[in-house]
Amino acid sequence: MPQAADLISGMQKMVLYETRARYFLVGTNQAQTKHRVLKIDRTEPKDLVIIDDKHVYNQQEVRDLLGRLDLGNRTKIGQKGSSGLSRAVSAFGIVGFVRFLEGYYIVLITKRRKMADIGGHSIYKIEDTSMIYIPNDSVRVTHPDEARYVRIFQNVDLSSNFYFSYSYDLSHSLQYNLTLLQRPYELWSSPASSAEEEEEQEEEVHKQSKQDSFDIFEEEGLPTQVVYGLQNEPYYKYVWNGKLLERVKDTVHHDWLMYIIHGFCGQSKLLIYGRPVYMTLIARRSSKFAGTRFLKRGANCEGDVANEVETEQIVHDASVMSFTAGSYSSYVQVRGSVPLYWSQDISTMMPKPPIRLDQADPYAHVAALHFDQMLQRFGSPIIILNLVKKREKRKHEKILSEELYPAVTNLNQFLPPENWIDYIAWDMARYTKSKLCNVLDRLSMIAENVVKRTGFFINRPDFYCHTLRPDDRWGDLGGHVIASGHVQTGVLRTNCVDCLDRTNTAQFMVGKCALAYQLYALGMIDKPKLQFDTDCVRLFEELYEDHGDTLSLQYGGSQLVHRVKTYRKIAPWTQHSKDIMQTLSRYYSNAFSDADRQDAINLFLQVYQPSESKPHLWELPTDFYLHQRNSMALPQDRRSYTLWWSKGILSYLPVPYDEVPCEDTMKKVKVKRVNRFDESIDIYTEFFKPYELTSFDDTFCIAMTNSAREFMPKTVGVDPSPFTVRKPEETGKSVLGNKSNKEETLLQRKTAASAPPPPSEEAISSSSEDDSEEDRDDDGSVSQRSTPIKLLTESGDSNRTQEEIQHQQQAVKEPYGLNLAESPAAEDLHIYQRFAHLGQSQHRVERTDHIISANIICLEPVSCFPGDSIYAVSLPQVDRDSRNEFESNVMTGQGQVRVLCREDMLMYREYVKNRYM
Repeated sequence: MPQAADLISGMQKMVLYETRARYFLVGTNQAQTKHRVLKIDRTEPKDLVIIDDKHVYNQQEVRDLLGRLDLGNRTKIGQKGSSGLSRAVSAFGIVGFVRFLEGYYIVLITKRRKMADIGGHSIYKIEDTSMIYIPNDSVRVTHPDEARYVRIFQNVDLSSNFYFSYSYDLSHSLQYNLTLLQRPYELWSSPASSAEEEEEQEEEVHKQSKQDSFDIFEEEGLPTQVVYGLQNEPYYKYVWNGKLLERVKDTVHHDWLMYIIHGFCGQSKLLIYGRPVYMTLIARRSSKFAGTRFLKRGANCEGDVANEVETEQIVHDASVMSFTAGSYSSYVQVRGSVPLYWSQDISTMMPKPPIRLDQADPYAHVAALHFDQMLQRFGSPIIILNLVKKREKRKHEKILSEELYPAVTNLNQFLPPENWIDYIAWDMARYTKSKLCNVLDRLSMIAENVVKRTGFFINRPDFYCHTLRPDDRWGDLGGHVIASGHVQTGVLRTNCVDCLDRTNTAQFMVGKCALAYQLYALGMIDKPKLQFDTDCVRLFEELYEDHGDTLSLQYGGSQLVHRVKTYRKIAPWTQHSKDIMQTLSRYYSNAFSDADRQDAINLFLQVYQPSESKPHLWELPTDFYLHQRNSMALPQDRRSYTLWWSKGILSYLPVPYDEVPCEDTMKKVKVKRVNRFDESIDIYTEFFKPYELTSFDDTFCIAMTNSAREFMPKTVGVDPSPFTVRKPEETGKSVLGNKSNKEETLLQRKTAASAPPPPSEEAISSSSEDDSEEDRDDDGSVSQRSTPIKLLTESGDSNRTQEEIQHQQQAVKEPYGLNLAESPAAEDLHIYQRFAHLGQSQHRVERTDHIISANIICLEPVSCFPGDSIYAVSLPQVDRDSRNEFESNVMTGQGQVRVLCREDMLMYREYVKNRYM
């Protein structure tokens, strides 16, 4: 079987050219070797006419084409108006095409920022967009309400937490994307591509002979230039521009289509004794039944719930940049509103509007639709963690629990016992007020049980260290074991009323437990257990709080009110005033701005499409029927109340149906037969760009949080392990989640450098604990703090005795390691005299004298290859032993581990004995 790889989009840079009659969108790949052209007609006032000639141009052909277009569109001399071909805008991708009451607009990404890197696949955040009207002014039919629709559409800030990637499918989990590469080749015998695409692919294949090098794609009986690139159909539930691209999806090449997600993406670096481990958090917000806090509650008639977010934490060893050779692990959990027909009455302004059940659902029809989706995507078991209140003086949240538990019980009676939906109800708010119960300890027990049942994904089998140092918790881990590792089956679904504060803390505790298992599975720690107040957990907590703040702003209008420190009861007193401000901000947003945001979301997702024949968006009394489309029509086939799951799902459980290599799932995969040197699958060329001059700042541009720089103490002698428990005063970052920490640190350093010295020895010794190495110069001499002391000593102050001066000098000696009273050593004096002699000798050379440069300095080439330049480099000579070692390492990365000899086993046992026993 040939090696499979992800396809890289060939359209990463675009330029929009315009004439009076057409727009020409010229797109190219990262190397600017392949170009495509889209022709957009500007003479149609209301229709969208796009022509894709499906031809791949080289750079010279594109220049000739643009030159001919410029020459052919020039107007006569003296005629008014623009002439020729003009450049409109440069872009990095197409968000989509949208129409209101006039003609179509094209929305382009004009600025981007790299946010994360997963195995060489870059994830970008949209920084800025441009919305361009397509029809020419001469054919434009104006409408008085067009400008208002444009303003509503632009209320969705595309520069706020929208993400995309050219080569990685963000709408699916890492487990789905990696197991997709390992599915049987026989099911790919009829790829979903047209004859035109096949001819085009054959033209793109480069004719290159096999080089005399070790080939990781070599397979017995198959030509080495054959590799299969895969492109999967996105999961449209988490795609936010699917409707905007629906008009052109079937008419243009798939490289033009780029799908974006909304939510959160953050990445941090965990340094384990210098070994980089990347922790990535990706949150995908559902585009179904999407909206703001009080306006979208419960579920719609299709089973989609409000505020549904899929959170995935990915841990991988960043020292190996490859999906096939690297070690990757991920864990997925879900949050979402209670899957019932319920809402809150916001007609009267009050902090907690009453909860009401809108429709009776005795057979749990809407809950069945929701859990059917979850079984298809995640498998079993589905575990519900319900955190709403159970004891209230006046029924409020309790109404939801009383309705959800019978619904789950009703659905479980038709499922096999091994696939039942587990229901865990825990009143988190009540136990938080209790002084006898530790909330996080209880959550950690729930998390341990959940992670053991669902398991997690890892693309590597067990390491040998797991056999040498086994752990009891590792033996009974759930999930599904495959040849290449372990996959997660089932998922935890957490909810409170808003799915914001309590839910985020519960998800953090489950993620913390899963992180310990992931690091243990990757061979980074000796047991699957992480403790608070370690650099690793602090880093992970900051990542999760950023994630919670972002999701809370998108749904609730403010940042988190209660954080992990609040439930640990270590939050400072200043946090209470911030909580009050966040509560007021959330209340203001819900009262005054949520309606406008809801209209913008409905228009952006094309839930509402403007038309002359129906009322305007702002005239609708409610958007209920926009999100409940099935309620407007009689169902043709009524779903069974007993067999409530989709066909085929039950036979594959606990494995999710979407990941089963069956014929239905393989229809969504596009296969491309390409050369192994083709740029459309070359992640190395995509990441490092060897075809152009680049800098380290451009290649490694992610300013991610670093555990060693941000959290590890700077004092010498401290255990550098990120899994060591530290006291709060020892950490490099005293206040977790402080966004301006770097600016405060810089200000403190400047203040400390310019401040006068403390008067007493106790003050100096206490300050030396905090400022260990920042206050020293590179050569180890006294920093600026000691300068005023020296000046006072030399000035001969009459009011100070010699004993006081000596006492102060002795105090300076302790923090800085230098005694000013001692005379320098003879060796140091000799070095200084030689330096002074050289300084005196250089002034004796007359300007008229002939200076022989060879006598002063001898220049030697740094490189041992004299032919090196910025354009070429001489190939080094590699001996056979080195080649054999490299081939052995590559084989090990592929999983073909050679048999260990007796000497290797004895050496490894000796290392383990000395290191751990």
